[in-house]
Amino acid sequence: MNTESKPMYKWGDINWRKLERVVYKLQKRIYRASQRGDVKTVRRLQKLLVKSWSAKALAVRRVTQDNQGKKTAGVDGVKSLSPEARMKLVNNLKLGTKVKPTRRVWIPKPNREQRPLGIPTMYDRALQALVKLALEPEWEAIFEPNSYGFRPGRSAHDAIEAIYNAIKQKPKFVLDTDISKCFDRINHKRLLEKLNTFPTFRKQIRAWLNAGVMDGKEFSPTSEGTPQGGVLSPLLANIALHGLESEIKAIAHTFDMKDLRGRQRSRTQKQDSVNVIRYADDFVVLH
Repeated sequence: MNTESKPMYKWGDINWRKLERVVYKLQKRIYRASQRGDVKTVRRLQKLLVKSWSAKALAVRRVTQDNQGKKTAGVDGVKSLSPEARMKLVNNLKLGTKVKPTRRVWIPKPNREQRPLGIPTMYDRALQALVKLALEPEWEAIFEPNSYGFRPGRSAHDAIEAIYNAIKQKPKFVLDTDISKCFDRINHKRLLEKLNTFPTFRKQIRAWLNAGVMDGKEFSPTSEGTPQGGVLSPLLANIALHGLESEIKAIAHTFDMKDLRGRQRSRTQKQDSVNVIRYADDFVVLH
């Protein structure tokens, strides 16, 4: 049960540090419960967090003030909100299954190609940010150690350092891989099964995945993939790719790997000598 009352002050008067402390404490409890495998407590705390006024206010601030694409409109045409409108949005945020399609935006890539983004409405972005606040600590507790893309407190520099540490002692073979159209090809059914979350979250996330996209006046259904441009999409992609490191290490015994004397290494030696370092949908295998 959520006992946190709704403050009556204005947007400019909000004590953000106090709200951040409230949400961080809940997230810390979710993280620790996930670490020890206490699913029941994780679900209870997640439900508490998404009903929290503090979490709702932080979610709205993130998409209307903090995020880089805060002035990019969805199909609702809303680019920015006044302080009064932000407060109204905070009080109206509620999980449900009524979702508007994303708006297709094309951005240029360095190789002259274009990357398609799917921009949700301001309301859906705020709701996704709220759900992310609850889901992220659960998965951060169990994500593989050598995954670096789209994770809090991690960056491309950390991935570079991990690669350096893996090769500085002796030279290794390197397989550099990019998963083609990773965001566009994620299987919705398998992703939802992997999430294994409670029904309200599952229905809400399924609704976002199946919302479709508007490219000008043309609507296209989305039977697979997660929209690049959604607040929750990077986390969902990381969840979909979670386990990649373990899977590659599990088949390492099939690799042709010999020691300095030309003798084939044992199964255990092969698994121990393989490093998998991933940044989003790019990863390297070192052995």
